[in-house]
Amino acid sequence: MDKNEQYERVFNHFDRNGDGKISPSELQQCVEAIGGQLSLAEAEAAVEFLDGDGDGLVGLEDFVRFVEGGGEEEKVNDLKEAFKLYEEMDGCGCITPKSLKRMLTRLGQPKTVDECKIMIAHFDINGDGVLTFDEFRLMMV
Repeated sequence: MDKNEQYERVFNHFDRNGDGKISPSELQQCVEAIGGQLSLAEAEAAVEFLDGDGDGLVGLEDFVRFVEGGGEEEKVNDLKEAFKLYEEMDGCGCITPKSLKRMLTRLGQPKTVDECKIMIAHFDINGDGVLTFDEFRLMMV
């Protein structure tokens, strides 16, 4: 799966009603589904900021521009926040097969623990069966 297909897959997850656009309420629901908090006013402000054509919604092009844009420091900070969502589930400072399974289930992509072990093994540089932040960052690039 290439980068654009991955972007489209994530975008489609946020686009709950399948209309090809992400509304503020859809953005809010997805942030909450992964354990975050986002008020409707914050979601509206985020959508307004990202909206390239002024229709009050985020299209795929807006989404890709956002994901690919931003400075390197901002991207690293975003990855750290995403990593924390996984590691806080087990509190071990890494992503375990169990925490990955729970997060994927929350995102509507359920996997078995064995499938998660295989996914982790692809990026587990030191072979300890879990992902550190550096391994996670390599996976996400």
